[in-house]
Amino acid sequence: MMKIYSYPQCGTCKKALAWLKANQIEFETIHIVDQPPSQKELKKGLSLSEKPINKFFNTSGQVYRQGNYKEKLKTMTEAAAIKELASHGKLIKRPLVISDEYCLVGFREEEWASALL
Repeated sequence: MMKIYSYPQCGTCKKALAWLKANQIEFETIHIVDQPPSQKELKKGLSLSEKPINKFFNTSGQVYRQGNYKEKLKTMTEAAAIKELASHGKLIKRPLVISDEYCLVGFREEEWASALL
């Protein structure tokens, strides 16, 4: 069964979960703040997604803004960025799905349809 890291109050997460239900895709939700993905999971997701590490950051979040990550990411190593993401679930762009074949960061219907349907 697919595991999806989400945040219950997140509108984008709600849209993604509704889309999964509408397409009859079974899933298990994991609270991204209470149980953020491990560094190992994030490394795997980064590799599968073929996206730069900055695409994994929730740039509209308070933790991102207060931590000045926009500037920090310019000089931060990938390993350091992964460590930060793993320690602060609210820093991670959501929803997040990491499987053995793909990684979905955020919710773009066409991207999800391509990977899941």
